Amino acid sequence: MPGEPILPPRPTAPSIPVAAPRATPSRPTAPPFVESLGDALRASSQRLNEGEVLMDRALRRGRTLDHTELLALQAGIYRYSQELDLVSRLVDRGTQALRQTLQSQGS
Repeated sequence: MPGEPILPPRPTAPSIPVAAPRATPSRPTAPPFVESLGDALRASSQRLNEGEVLMDRALRRGRTLDHTELLALQAGIYRYSQELDLVSRLVDRGTQALRQTLQSQGS
């Protein structure tokens, strides 16, 4: 007959509740590339040295740079100045913390 299904409807399987996966609690860890403040300062020092080399090379070339080279130089100097600013703030805060610690021990 028209409109009637040819096959009888299949029984549906009962749904089985599935528990959501549980998140395992984990403690925050430092990124693997920075294991200590000393490592971070050493890495920053290396990047600062690379920035100095970049600027020194650009100054010693003595030739006219095209637009692409000028933009690349500007980006490199910007990264260098940001790294220098970060290191100076880290040293300043470390000095302040050391001064505070020494003053509290002397009291």
